Amino acid sequence: MEWQCTGLRWPEERGGPVLGWRKGREVRGSALAYGAGFGFRAEGVRGCAGARGNVCPVGAVVAARSTGGRCPECGRLDRAHSVAADTIPDDPRTYRVYLAWFGPGMVKVGITAEARGAARLREQGAVVFSWLGRGPLMAARRAEELLRAALGVPDRIPYARKRAVRAELPGAAERAGEVGELYGRAVALDGGGWPEALERLPFEAVDHAGIFGIGEVGEVGGLGGVGGGGTGVGGSGGGSGSGGVVRAVTGLVGGGAVVGRLVAAAGPDLHLETGADGTVVVDTRLMTGWALVAAGPEAGVSVPTVGVGGGVSQDGLF
Repeated sequence: MEWQCTGLRWPEERGGPVLGWRKGREVRGSALAYGAGFGFRAEGVRGCAGARGNVCPVGAVVAARSTGGRCPECGRLDRAHSVAADTIPDDPRTYRVYLAWFGPGMVKVGITAEARGAARLREQGAVVFSWLGRGPLMAARRAEELLRAALGVPDRIPYARKRAVRAELPGAAERAGEVGELYGRAVALDGGGWPEALERLPFEAVDHAGIFGIGEVGEVGGLGGVGGGGTGVGGSGGGSGSGGVVRAVTGLVGGGAVVGRLVAAAGPDLHLETGADGTVVVDTRLMTGWALVAAGPEAGVSVPTVGVGGGVSQDGLF
């Protein structure tokens, strides 16, 4: 059995991106470093990612363009234990309600288990966020529904929209200001249905631009301090900065390669400067289930791509 990629994850503490791997029940991770070469070639076919840490019992093959990365049966099993699907209302853990900002006019309200810290926000690619409150799951869920209706903000934003605005974001003060304005409107609802069991938290705009490798004025490609390391994926890429054409990978193919220099990461995305091919964004959800081997700079980019803003299948909730 080969090591299969399990996609990108963000530690619960304020750490950088880690690429996950699994061989049966054995798991490991590769910390990624901005500014370093990054290259891989997909081998064989794409297998189902399984569910809840378990290997797919039938070894199903999954479509290359699926961001879910699971066969129908494993997908159902995974959703059956999802807080987002409201299947575990008696969850005893403490939850937090948050406002997350992804770009001008793109703010959502959501909840996450308190023990996870801000990892869920980084997984979604939130550039700025602020906590709103903390308490039991159902109180947090009621607050989420109240705020969605009262503030006119959604509980999910299509990921393609987040990606499309990431390279041209306003400065930190403007980003924080938009979140702060909505926070003020949210806490003003204290007497209008705010759950009594939910403790209100003070406003604090947490900006992920540095940890994502996004420059002060929103330019993707500013280098951040992320530790190095790796397993199974290597190579090097040329070029500098993030100018030129920006394209997104729409799916891997057996024998297809992606090679470049890692300049940023946000949510599940890796932003690679590839020289002649410009900046290529790899949604690591499309890498799950593939066996990947190292590829050198001569391999280039030999997988399907589309201009950012084009259509990519969207299977996930966020």
